[in-house]
Amino acid sequence: MATSWDPRAATDPTGGEWLPVLDIPPAARQRRWTVLLRWLLLLPQFVVVCLLSIAAFFVTIIGWFAALFTGRLPEPIFSFLGSVLAYRTRVGASSMLLVDRYPPFAFSAPDYPVQIELRATPLNRLAVFFRLILMIPAAIINNLVQAGWFAVSWVFWLIGIVLGRLPAPVFAATAAVARYQMRFTAYVTMLTPAYPKRLFGDEPVPQDAVRSGTRPLLLDTTAKVLVVLFLLLGLAGHVVSSTVDHYDDHDSDYDGMAPAVPPGR
Repeated sequence: MATSWDPRAATDPTGGEWLPVLDIPPAARQRRWTVLLRWLLLLPQFVVVCLLSIAAFFVTIIGWFAALFTGRLPEPIFSFLGSVLAYRTRVGASSMLLVDRYPPFAFSAPDYPVQIELRATPLNRLAVFFRLILMIPAAIINNLVQAGWFAVSWVFWLIGIVLGRLPAPVFAATAAVARYQMRFTAYVTMLTPAYPKRLFGDEPVPQDAVRSGTRPLLLDTTAKVLVVLFLLLGLAGHVVSSTVDHYDDHDSDYDGMAPAVPPGR
């Protein structure tokens, strides 16, 4: 993870708003046996991520109060939350079959193929105060696209086993989900003032400006259709779940109102 403190770093070189960056190498061949056992192999990592997320939750609360009064995250809090986000992103990228290399059990992993770049910048106190409300639209999108990806992840898993790699559109669409999740978490934890965006990829740049397979993240038509599919599947799953819960509650209420039948009748 690359981090720096620079009050002028809130914009990118082109003059637009600077967003947290996710660097992943282009889609490459993977060992089929690691694809087959990927989620099983990552079980210890999932436990670590869970524990770190709990710690990050409480540190974020402390950081919220600090940012509300000072307009920035204190450096120790920024460093810890940024390290946790980098760790989670590495494990997430591996679990989503974007890389084949096993993530290390360490905060600092400069040689790992998945990297994020964060820049500590001043925060708007009003935006910090209303962060829980402002994050709602992005939270909805993040939850829907993740749920939709998860619904078809078994298909990607089978493709990875058969082909030994993810097809380019599947890789790009999956990377878009991973990057949006990373940017959403960075916004929620106040690691950036930039609202998460560009779920459907970036604009093309000159070839000499390309840094990695996801910088810039370019989605062709097929990849964009997949992202839309993720959103629709996530929405459909939410609707079905809500409908089932509604009928379960209705049936429970009906059972509670049913008259008791005397024994022997």
